[in-house]
Amino acid sequence: MTFENKYVLITGGSDGIGFGLAKRFLLAGSNVLITGRKENKLKEIKADFPKMNIFKNDLKNQTGREELANHIINDFPDLDILINNAGIQRRIPLAIDNTNWQERQSEIDILLSAPIHLNHLLIPLLIRKNKNSLIVNVTSGMAYTPLPFAPVYSACKAALHSYTMNLRYSLSKTNCRVVELIPPAVQTSLGGAVPHGVPLNEFCDSVFAELSDDGKTDIGFDFTANLTFELTGKPQKEVFENNANRFPVKLYSC
Repeated sequence: MTFENKYVLITGGSDGIGFGLAKRFLLAGSNVLITGRKENKLKEIKADFPKMNIFKNDLKNQTGREELANHIINDFPDLDILINNAGIQRRIPLAIDNTNWQERQSEIDILLSAPIHLNHLLIPLLIRKNKNSLIVNVTSGMAYTPLPFAPVYSACKAALHSYTMNLRYSLSKTNCRVVELIPPAVQTSLGGAVPHGVPLNEFCDSVFAELSDDGKTDIGFDFTANLTFELTGKPQKEVFENNANRFPVKLYSC
């Protein structure tokens, strides 16, 4: 896949990984729309990058996701690439998490409900002309090795990994490719007051180059670059495919 003249939507695109990828798509000749919750931040980006399309949006609720989908359908209808990147990370161990449930639910909704719902709303747009399109779900190394300081984040990313495997299977009869992007710790604001991890630009340069490879279904960096998991001595993907073939389901079609 080449990115020139492609239409790209990146949620959570005003900072960190989302913004890093947005700049690279823009430089490659794509038409890019980024979303974020902070209007001032989006306007600053627009001033620095006049060709960048912006949309203030909160994905934690159903209404916000539907508003974004309607905006894309009406004003960005040639969508080719959807990158589900928006995320938050609450660093509170389970034993001391006495936060009100609404705040905890928001983390689940942004990390898991949002990409599932947004994909559902926009897949018809991505496959309607049987064109080559791409969905990227951003998970985490914590999907595979959960960390106790961010237990709900870890659980949501693990669930998103599982969903991504099913989504890829559901779209296997179309020209819409599904990629799981698996960052390790990356130096972004998600890491708190003292960012840690691999340098953001190194990460974005590496994974952006791999996104154009039609053979890639999982993209990582550093320790997440070549993750392999087995069940009963067989690769997880092989076990999944065998089980999927035992229980046929309706798939998307163009």
